[in-house]
Amino acid sequence: MSWTQVLDFEKPIVELEEQLERTRVLVESGELSLAGDVEKLEKKLDKTRTEVYKNLTAYQRVRLSRHFDRPFTFDYINRFITGFTELHGDRLFGEDAAIVAGIGKFRNQPIAVIGHQRGRTTEERIQRNFGMPNPEGYRKAQRISKMAERFELPLLLFIDTQGAFPGLEGEERGQAEAIANSLIVLSGLRTPIISIVIGEGGSGGALALGICDRLLMLENSTYSVITPEGCAAILWGKDTTTDSKDGAGKAAENAKNAAESLQLTAQALSNFAIADEIIKEPTGGAHRDHALAAELVEAAIGRQLSALTALAKGELGKDELLKQRYQKFRNIGSLNN
Repeated sequence: MSWTQVLDFEKPIVELEEQLERTRVLVESGELSLAGDVEKLEKKLDKTRTEVYKNLTAYQRVRLSRHFDRPFTFDYINRFITGFTELHGDRLFGEDAAIVAGIGKFRNQPIAVIGHQRGRTTEERIQRNFGMPNPEGYRKAQRISKMAERFELPLLLFIDTQGAFPGLEGEERGQAEAIANSLIVLSGLRTPIISIVIGEGGSGGALALGICDRLLMLENSTYSVITPEGCAAILWGKDTTTDSKDGAGKAAENAKNAAESLQLTAQALSNFAIADEIIKEPTGGAHRDHALAAELVEAAIGRQLSALTALAKGELGKDELLKQRYQKFRNIGSLNN
């Protein structure tokens, strides 16, 4: 696979992969004396992958969560949601392509699906506003969420946005109200809800799809009230606005420090009992193997959905579902005297 984007810490791996591929081609064309080199390169590649990915920093995971080649909402829908029918519009203003919403089947079980959708090509990124929804996107999500409750469909939410669109148009149409009302709708929805952070989960734009019974996070995804760069700009603004080389270097260092302090990785959020499950990614990240990434996500959804469906159909039913959802969020955070 050719990569749209190669991050700096991935370069040693990519270089070895390319060298290994060239050597294999030479062996297949008759250069049998190089057969031993293939095995050596394979071992070196495995060792390098292990060393690079076993101790990723928080900011390196942020960069992986934003990788252009990561699978997006539609990539997962196309792999394990059958018969998906996309629904459009908020019945108030218009359509927002940054939010995908519709109904389909997960393992033959009818389900409603909503998710942020970033663009793959430049044209699509512009069309989908780089995955940053306007108010009509969140109102569309509310409409489909209520439909899920009405028809007793479990709700699956894919989170992948840097944040809601901060432009003037969004503010004029009630961005804050749309996000707040999304939280209200999901809080009281009488149907099982699973949210999955598949990439970058940023600010209220991500939280608008994050009120759920189970929050799952991919291994290299992030979930935070603000981006590391935004946090750094607020805390160390003078060091992030200069045009000098030293200033640019300082800005990057500040963003790295902010990422560590924000505790935004799946591993940190699992420790805080915010993330209910971390979904392992293929070696090197989900962008390196969409098929395997989808298999792992599908398996995690299957486990959680079975448990939630059984709970909703149990003796205490949906009242217990709502009670546990309420308690999940009440338990987040602590106060030290």
